Amino acid sequence: MSPIIHKSRNSDTNVIWRYCVDGVLGGEDYNHNNINQWTASIVEQSLTHLVKLGKAYKYIVTCAVVQKSAYGFHTASSCFWDTTSDGTCTVRWENRTMNCIVNVFAIAIVL
Repeated sequence: MSPIIHKSRNSDTNVIWRYCVDGVLGGEDYNHNNINQWTASIVEQSLTHLVKLGKAYKYIVTCAVVQKSAYGFHTASSCFWDTTSDGTCTVRWENRTMNCIVNVFAIAIVL
């Protein structure tokens, strides 16, 4: 697994994404008119923090925010890559009105 992406809930990268999501969505109620701004902010902040780590990786960050409902929210991803150097992490965040899923993929740059 990539040294930059950890499955641990308390890893540095996991804490970065939770901080980004809390900073944008914390205290907010679901509002369809704000979704584009919220998701763009979460993705941009996440990428900014990742780049500041100074690691030789390319990053892909996705973010989905949906209103809570009785229907739930399901997502999946699959990757074909070098599992010794590349990695992924998914962070789930929720409050009483919405769910947010952030996926981060790190692909090692081989020089």
